[in-house]
Amino acid sequence: MILILLVFSPLLFLLALWLLPKGNSRVLKLVGVLGTLPPLLFSLLIVLSGEKWSSFTAYADWFQLDNTGNEFSQMYAVPFELGIDGFSMVMILLTAVLSMLAAIASTWQIGKEWRGYFSLFLLLEIGMLGVFAAENLILFFLFFEVTLVATFFLVGKWGGFDREKASYRFLIYNGLGSAILLFVIAVLFAKTGTANIEILQQILSLGGQTLLSPISSELKYALLIALLVAFGIKLPIFPLHSWVLKVHVEAPPAVVMLHAGILLKIGAYGLIRFGVGLFPEEFSHVSFWVILLGVVNLLYGAFLALVQTDFKLMLAYSSVSHMGIVLMGIGALNDAGMQGAVFQVVSHGLIASLFFLLVGVMQNRFHTTDMRKLGGLWNGMPVFSGLLLTAGMASLGLPGLSGFISEFLAFLGVFEEEAVLGAIGTLGIILTAVYILRAVLKMTFGPAQTKARDLRLIEWMPAAVLVGIIVLIGVYPSILERAISGMGG
Repeated sequence: MILILLVFSPLLFLLALWLLPKGNSRVLKLVGVLGTLPPLLFSLLIVLSGEKWSSFTAYADWFQLDNTGNEFSQMYAVPFELGIDGFSMVMILLTAVLSMLAAIASTWQIGKEWRGYFSLFLLLEIGMLGVFAAENLILFFLFFEVTLVATFFLVGKWGGFDREKASYRFLIYNGLGSAILLFVIAVLFAKTGTANIEILQQILSLGGQTLLSPISSELKYALLIALLVAFGIKLPIFPLHSWVLKVHVEAPPAVVMLHAGILLKIGAYGLIRFGVGLFPEEFSHVSFWVILLGVVNLLYGAFLALVQTDFKLMLAYSSVSHMGIVLMGIGALNDAGMQGAVFQVVSHGLIASLFFLLVGVMQNRFHTTDMRKLGGLWNGMPVFSGLLLTAGMASLGLPGLSGFISEFLAFLGVFEEEAVLGAIGTLGIILTAVYILRAVLKMTFGPAQTKARDLRLIEWMPAAVLVGIIVLIGVYPSILERAISGMGG
């Protein structure tokens, strides 16, 4: 029952928004922010309960595709089933935290149509929570589609000047990924008669011999490649990344906090949960190419981030680069690499959210994120500058912050398997330090070009929460490691 409440509790506040007067912006903002509170409280309740997270489940009969009454008809039942393990619980908690912080940021970043905005915002949170809690592929797909629809309208309605182009590019790329994912789900469901993830893992681990139709080795490879493409678009993997750049630049910064912090990570979650989880043997045979793609992502994103003059576009290429580290860790297929990939998913989600929270301040104060027009911010905005420097240090992997442990583990895993590719990939770490320091130092300590007031309480409090978590993971990484491995059984 608690999982049902965790996933769907924002729906009550969404309905409340439409019962309130349209013009009462203060109340609409308050309800919108409060709508993100129950998932956070329920997720913390699970974390602090002391029980195994896998014991939290929800199950109900949903629908059945075959009612002929033959011996196989019961196999085509699709129940409504939710469940969590260590990885999914960490992602649910991350989603709940970032959703609340992004909702708070929205109250001063968004200036129109609050009811529609927060309705879509809460719908997006429901979709993200459902993606990580879903225990069967069909339910996963439906929640996944909810996130696409909500993001499309949030970008297209409340984004920047070129928002419609960005939203349609987002929809086309992600719609293609959804179509490929649906094909994989349909094939597996038709072949096995089930969409339950755990049962599918058991069937496929036995060689794909099912009561209905054997799954050949060739088909397994084809399905794995399809999953790599479907989730590779979401991650994104080069050259399927151009849509990410437009969304990072045109979407409202509060929406990008969730887009960069959570939505991109659904790609990594899918690769780990379904790519490695369902097809471990086949994945091991293509692991070299996954690591190679990761190195290409890392270097490509870093090189292009190095030459950008717009801070948002630099962060967009930085996201592409850092997702390369996730790919490298997954491709290593060992404990260190996989832990590094998961740590990087969480770490980058926090760091990217902090960056775009600060981007929202830039747009609010200066109406630009062009680094050539920003300088000397340290003199008038020391708190903002300190937070920007902290985010930069975390992004380049300074010891004591979350970025260090994630990159260290991912590269450790890669060096165990493919030392040459690991050595080449380290160039990306160097380039990251260059473009991050170049941008941060230019805006904070460069020639003074603009003056503005420092952060207000409503602006620096969400940033302080993000910094606190980034430091906590960096100083005490075992808290995340225990969460992923210790409580998932």
